[in-house]
Amino acid sequence: MKFLVETCLLTHGLKSVTDELLLAEWPKDIDCIAWVDRGRARIGGVEEYIPFRSREDIIRIDRDKLPMALSQGMSGPLTASGTMALAESMGISLAVSCGIGGLCDIRGEELCPDLPAIAEMPVTLLATAFKDMLDISGSVEWLRSHGAKVLGVNSGRCTGYLFSSADVQLDGVLENDTLPQCGGMLVLNPIPEKDRIQDISLLQQGIAAGKAEEARGGYYHPAANAEFDRLTDGEISRIQLRSIIANAQLAGKLIQG
Repeated sequence: MKFLVETCLLTHGLKSVTDELLLAEWPKDIDCIAWVDRGRARIGGVEEYIPFRSREDIIRIDRDKLPMALSQGMSGPLTASGTMALAESMGISLAVSCGIGGLCDIRGEELCPDLPAIAEMPVTLLATAFKDMLDISGSVEWLRSHGAKVLGVNSGRCTGYLFSSADVQLDGVLENDTLPQCGGMLVLNPIPEKDRIQDISLLQQGIAAGKAEEARGGYYHPAANAEFDRLTDGEISRIQLRSIIANAQLAGKLIQG
């Protein structure tokens, strides 16, 4: 096993992706999906993972919460940083995510654990992009100022995640499908701009839904994702599913290169 795939998106972020669709679309040879079940780290394929999606006794587990989750018998999907932390404990040098956290005004996530995990851990993160509602330019600069590099796949710029919401210069382009180092690196494999949501006005509506849920004490990102899903008749969920699959397939190529 050479890389791990995060599960917060698969568990909470794909409102219109049914278990049946996930089972049909997920490549059977990608059997390194990672989550925590009653204090036990679980790594498996999509058939093993799917029953976990509907569990209600789960929390989002990031890098900071992982030790407590393992020691106290908790259950939950792993964020990007949580997946990186589990990968490090297993001697694995590559983790796969989709939309990741950064600098923002979301309560409790002003500095998402994804950023220090990328800068500090001996695990490279392969993701799609920083989420559109974040300070993408500031997030890239934060990584630079902490000694990390951000490379793009086929492009040296980050232009957003699900929308074309930014235009930020990165540190370079990934060359020859080869990872030049382990750790201190973020590799972004963007969704082609033609395949993103074209109506940028929907972004503010999703942000408003996330903020309303945050004010009620709930999780911002699942609420924002659910609103995006409603506004696009589920297309935004399908876009993200295709993207995380593409990232996992690229990871398979990188570890063989």
